[in-house]
Amino acid sequence: MAKRLLIVDDSRVSRMIIKGKVASLQPDWEVLEAASGDDAVARALDIRPDFVTMDVNMPGMNGFEAAERLLALWPQARIVVLTANIQENSRDKAQTMGVKFIPKPVTEAAIQQAVDHFLAAA
Repeated sequence: MAKRLLIVDDSRVSRMIIKGKVASLQPDWEVLEAASGDDAVARALDIRPDFVTMDVNMPGMNGFEAAERLLALWPQARIVVLTANIQENSRDKAQTMGVKFIPKPVTEAAIQQAVDHFLAAA
């Protein structure tokens, strides 16, 4: 069965870049998008993603809150926090939650790092 990746970012450009690179690396994955933390939690109820890339600074529910809710629903989901919010407390929060922290910008190297993290768990 194909794996499902949910890309959560309020930046349409970031979502497009991540989706394009992931599609070239893992063409058999189903890649879905959400533009906010609230949207991610609502969509995840239907799609049950295996993997999630999560921005932190978004309108409404922030990425850490959304990640906590997703992990409460699906503890086996692998989440990568991909954010420009690179302060030490953000890194610490990600580590405490058990999610991978990757700083933005969204580059091919950052996306490759996220995919590698997902594949290590699969």
